[in-house]
Amino acid sequence: MAAPASNAQIQAIASKAEIVSLIAHLSGVMDQLLAIIEQETQLVRAGKLSEAAQLAQTKTDLAQAYMADASRLKADPGMTKHLAGGEIDTLRRQHDLFHALLQINLTVLATAHAVSESIMRGVSQELARKATPQGYGASGKVAAPPVSSQQPLTVSRVL
Repeated sequence: MAAPASNAQIQAIASKAEIVSLIAHLSGVMDQLLAIIEQETQLVRAGKLSEAAQLAQTKTDLAQAYMADASRLKADPGMTKHLAGGEIDTLRRQHDLFHALLQINLTVLATAHAVSESIMRGVSQELARKATPQGYGASGKVAAPPVSSQQPLTVSRVL
């Protein structure tokens, strides 16, 4: 994701109408981003990872628009609060909802990542066990396969 523009590149907000318009745009972007995040969460929970991955570019574009609008509002917080105090309070409440849903999304993604990593490690260990000759160690117990016998896995993402 691109870094937000520096304060020198951000246009100053000149009027209350411009702030209200910017807040409305930011609110719309947040609504669209929330919809994409909820859709991604549902797809990941359903195990439809390839469909969820297709949402990445849209999510990135919306996140960049969100950061640009938020940076512009933060450039002059005193003026923004003075000209659009009520709208800012509404935006904060919407942002709190956004934050809560984003936490749920991140939890689902982290869980899916942990599960897939665990599966891949299990497959790797099983392949290494099968590829290693079975024998007994000096103690008379079955020897564990050496770490060097584990081969890297290749995963095809085009299935």
